[in-house]
Amino acid sequence: MVVTAKDSCNILVSLLIQHQVENVVVSPGSRNTPLILAVARAKSIKTTVVVDERSAAFVALGMCAANHGAKPVALICTSGSALLNYAPAIAEAYYRNLPLVIISADRPMEWIDQDDSQTIRQFEALSNYVKKSYNIPTNCDTPNMQWYVNRIINDALITSLLGEMGPVHINIQLDDPLNEIKEIDNITTQRHICCPSISHSIDKTFFNDYIIPRLKYKRILIVVGFQNCIDARWVGNNNSYCLEEIISNQSNIVLFSESISNINIKDSIKNIDSVLSVMTEDDKRKLCPDIIITFGGAIISRHIKQYFRQIQPLEHWHIGTTKTTIDCFKSLTMRIEMSPYEFFKQYLDIAYPFNNNESNESYYNNWEVIKNHANLTHSNYVNNCNWSDLKAFSIIIPKLKGNIHLSNGTSIRYHQLFYTGDTNSKAFCNRGVSGIDGSTSTAIGHAMVLKETTTLITGDISAQYDISALSINNIPSNFKMIVMCNGGGGIFRFIKSTSELPELDEYFATTPNLPLKELAKGYNFNYFEATNEQELINNISLLYNCNDKHSILAVYTPAHESAQILKEYFKTTN
Repeated sequence: MVVTAKDSCNILVSLLIQHQVENVVVSPGSRNTPLILAVARAKSIKTTVVVDERSAAFVALGMCAANHGAKPVALICTSGSALLNYAPAIAEAYYRNLPLVIISADRPMEWIDQDDSQTIRQFEALSNYVKKSYNIPTNCDTPNMQWYVNRIINDALITSLLGEMGPVHINIQLDDPLNEIKEIDNITTQRHICCPSISHSIDKTFFNDYIIPRLKYKRILIVVGFQNCIDARWVGNNNSYCLEEIISNQSNIVLFSESISNINIKDSIKNIDSVLSVMTEDDKRKLCPDIIITFGGAIISRHIKQYFRQIQPLEHWHIGTTKTTIDCFKSLTMRIEMSPYEFFKQYLDIAYPFNNNESNESYYNNWEVIKNHANLTHSNYVNNCNWSDLKAFSIIIPKLKGNIHLSNGTSIRYHQLFYTGDTNSKAFCNRGVSGIDGSTSTAIGHAMVLKETTTLITGDISAQYDISALSINNIPSNFKMIVMCNGGGGIFRFIKSTSELPELDEYFATTPNLPLKELAKGYNFNYFEATNEQELINNISLLYNCNDKHSILAVYTPAHESAQILKEYFKTTN
């Protein structure tokens, strides 16, 4: 087999294969030539070429989210500022616990800071947003150095998946000549170090003495933030140790599940913002939980955060392997470092069932009354409101198919208002750091891996921010993109901090120059648009019935009217 003459690159690719890295996203360059040669000639690795490094990193993020973080996805870039363009996506991966493997080509150490081309300080450049950084020196031609390179690359790939998953950075120094090749018999002969995962449990005595008494509280509220789908699978009916069994049999427990928690439990409260917005101050006091149990990632709902910071529950537990102590609600009393699956499995094994009928009051029924009131108020308002973002989302959400990606800003928040927990759809959003950059690239990467219908709902500003994603080669026909063209920056017209400023339109809610019809034609997308309810109903059907190539649906809504209708929605429900 003819490969690069750089042993460090061959060792790397051998271990990528043995650690089951199947997808590598490559951006062209000169210094990374040996790396490109190594992966391009490895038949078991699928490569995707994306010129723009920022977009490339988000494509890899989407690929990694599509396989639920079960397998790392690697990125390869050249030296210099190319690596720094990865930063937004790497930060997102870090806070979403997705195992990206960043591989950057670098100049030899002696040339760093010497005014030569692309000689910046690359090692640990991403140290705040990776689990660990690794630096591989130029010289790799002795058995001892080859052992060293093998060991640290094995360590990097294990670290990406160990405990709480996350990105790692491998920086490889490469000297000239870069295009030299050689013949080897088998690229996968490198030593492979494996590290089997270990399930954790709480000591049975501690569980009996501390956990069980508190799970007899009359008012327990469980809140689930964003999760990779692999984390959500255990809660369904097909698993004997499922959260649904606990909820359906315990009237003292209520479950709040956000749209990107990817949990579909019949008796949970899914339209959280709508429910909390109809509650009076007296309702909030009466339904104040004794204990809050959280798992999953960051919470989208501003109403939840305000409510929990305002009330004083007796306890707050957070379950999950985390990088640090997370006390977002200012009430944390216990950090339980184990998977939610293992916690609730142990709960069922040891503590369930127990008698919680110490009071005739049903915590669940009280919340159910509020939920039904919220649903009725929501339906009445949405059915009677004018053409706007809210009306458009009421039409779009029930029609969505397959995997749903949502940009940050208003898209994810509108989705929360209409979320019903449809088991046929999984919802994703870059909520690790909640940036608007990279939404399109992430969704495209996801579509490339799953080969299922993948729909991105994005705003016009977010779409413009990641416009280079439309130029990616081989975007699959299963990719659908709905762009809410509401004059840009819709969230700034809604939130209090900016909506009343005289500078609103000039500095915040700026109307983008986004010629979607022309861009669709230039990048060979099918194009549809809607400017009213009937056009949207007709064209969203065409969007899903058109499977010859990737497609864009532009939905044009009035800017200021949409913001006012959303404000009135929350005033009406309050």
